[in-house]
Amino acid sequence: MSHRTVESPDLPQGQKSLLPLTRIRASLLKFYDQHKRDLPWRTSTGRPPTYHVLVSELMLQQTQVVTVIAYFNRFIAAFATLTDLARADEQQVLRLWQGLGYYSRARNLHRCAKAIVLDHAGVIPSDVATLLTLPGIGPYTAGAIASIAFDKPAAIVDGNVMRVISRLDALTADPRQKPASLRIWARAGELVPQDRAGDFNSALMELGATICTPKSPKCLVCPVQQECKALAKGIVDRIPPPKVPKDKRVEKRDVLCISQTAHGVTRWLVEQRPSKGRWAGMWQFVTRDAADRPHIDSLHITHLGQITHELTHRSYEFDVWRVMCEGAETSLPTSAISCTRWASASDLDALPMPRPHVRIRELIGI
Repeated sequence: MSHRTVESPDLPQGQKSLLPLTRIRASLLKFYDQHKRDLPWRTSTGRPPTYHVLVSELMLQQTQVVTVIAYFNRFIAAFATLTDLARADEQQVLRLWQGLGYYSRARNLHRCAKAIVLDHAGVIPSDVATLLTLPGIGPYTAGAIASIAFDKPAAIVDGNVMRVISRLDALTADPRQKPASLRIWARAGELVPQDRAGDFNSALMELGATICTPKSPKCLVCPVQQECKALAKGIVDRIPPPKVPKDKRVEKRDVLCISQTAHGVTRWLVEQRPSKGRWAGMWQFVTRDAADRPHIDSLHITHLGQITHELTHRSYEFDVWRVMCEGAETSLPTSAISCTRWASASDLDALPMPRPHVRIRELIGI
């Protein structure tokens, strides 16, 4: 059954073309008012605090809402204001972000707060152009902050919006490729209204997250089903086209959990990762490439097992070794990591560690 929009023949052509756009906006705003989720960075009435929008949007990059909620609450409890965040130690910021992944977002958010305090007197800019000059702020995040926090008619395109617009317009091209992406951004700019821009953009994302889902979309209860060209053509399940999987590179590492016990206190040798690259600035148990498996001058070495860690473009295999040393000296190959320390279990609680090493802590029972 076709759901093609029927336009009144009595209206001038210019007004006819606006009818579907007006209906889409009205339908989505009504849907949002009735069904929006209760999230900690939203308010029941009015616009949410600008700082909360900034924090939540950085956290929501490449991460699902359900995962972000607990992290957002802890983060705001620790850093109640933008100034609090700007003054915080990076290690504390990373520790609170621990487990959320994509840690460059945490460092960018920290840098962003510092830049706003230094260059903008602590006031988050309201226009897209200025927001784009801040660390970690790209076109989507700038549009989200401008529209949600300041109600400016700025376009946004994330994965949910990309999918909704692709289906509305029956776009069969891969939206991850530049030509289709540019078209979707242009369409998003056309759709966003002058009034309630933030609510409309939130409605688009809400629709993609709860109704227009990647698999088994709930088309029968979709508020814009009458305007959806993909539904009319029966091709909803083919839009967007599936991502072509790529072979992941597997990297193998040895993790040496080296400990010393003195006066009843056990301490562990940990090292800080370089200031750039994956897991930058975080702490880990002594880790080396498996091809450079070191000789440890100890009779007390035990293989505890292996854990794997999947990232977008690569996979890690960590062989975990328990090493108890009589002295502090170990015969380890040199590496780019030079900052090491002995840390008790309580010390480790305060250090930001990558998710694989948190799991390794659990494996060795500390």
